Amino acid sequence: MADAADLDFTYSLIDRIFRASLGEQADFSGARFLGDFSLTLEEAQARKHAFIAEEIGIEAGRRVLDLGCGWGPLLADVRRRGADGVGVTLSSAQAAACRRNGLHVELRDALTVTRDTFGGFDAVASLGAFEHFCSPEDHEAGRQEEIYRDLFANVAGLLPESGRFYLQTMVFGRNMIDPAEVSIDAPRDSDAWYLALMGRQFPGSYLPSGLDQIVDCAAPHFRVVSETSGRLDYIETIARWRQRFGEPSLRKLLIKASLIPRWLTSADFRLAFTSGVSANTVCFERELMDHHRIVFERVA
Repeated sequence: MADAADLDFTYSLIDRIFRASLGEQADFSGARFLGDFSLTLEEAQARKHAFIAEEIGIEAGRRVLDLGCGWGPLLADVRRRGADGVGVTLSSAQAAACRRNGLHVELRDALTVTRDTFGGFDAVASLGAFEHFCSPEDHEAGRQEEIYRDLFANVAGLLPESGRFYLQTMVFGRNMIDPAEVSIDAPRDSDAWYLALMGRQFPGSYLPSGLDQIVDCAAPHFRVVSETSGRLDYIETIARWRQRFGEPSLRKLLIKASLIPRWLTSADFRLAFTSGVSANTVCFERELMDHHRIVFERVA
């Protein structure tokens, strides 16, 4: 699994830029446009939250766990609906930001959460964290499916019978190349180079091979209620994010200036965050990656 240092590299270092661009409770997972790109980013994210609430039953008096909660946008929606939300993250900056906004968030590995940790829940969600649960080293050692099975077993143990789990995650797509070809030394603009750049932006993380792997690992604890691809919506979401990040402001200029020492001393930081390209957009467009929104229901 990506450890705290990996996630701090990806999220905590640029935490303030994210919040300055996307709001204090920055929603850094794919929005739900459903092809209607006339929606604002906020409207599409609200549509996503409403869908999750309806599908897994987020309402007053219920208890909801968010595994990999980011800056707390879903937890904030849980609170608005009168439910009790608990979140976990390995990013110290995300945890601090959530707590400043009055959200119950713990700095904890999502893979270790069991009923003994926080008690039981009526519903569980995880948006954009599943990508980080397996590391390249775990994959190479043949542990990927074991990690996923253990996670689903833990989540099942948190839920009552027929309790629901919403999972939103990237996976490798139908055009994924041989992983052995992935290299930052490959020709720029090649599939191999873009995938390597993704690896630099999200160190310690390795994607699921596809939907089938996830569904197989979820059995026998869960059945699939519904599943849709969010690939095209994610491409649009990233375009909106890049527009927001590019909007000038004195606050963001000062934040970026504070990162100059890191830029000067870390080749990985320069490559990951100042390469001038959106590797995830290209990987989605070329279908090197896909994106799935899955609603699971616990079975007896």
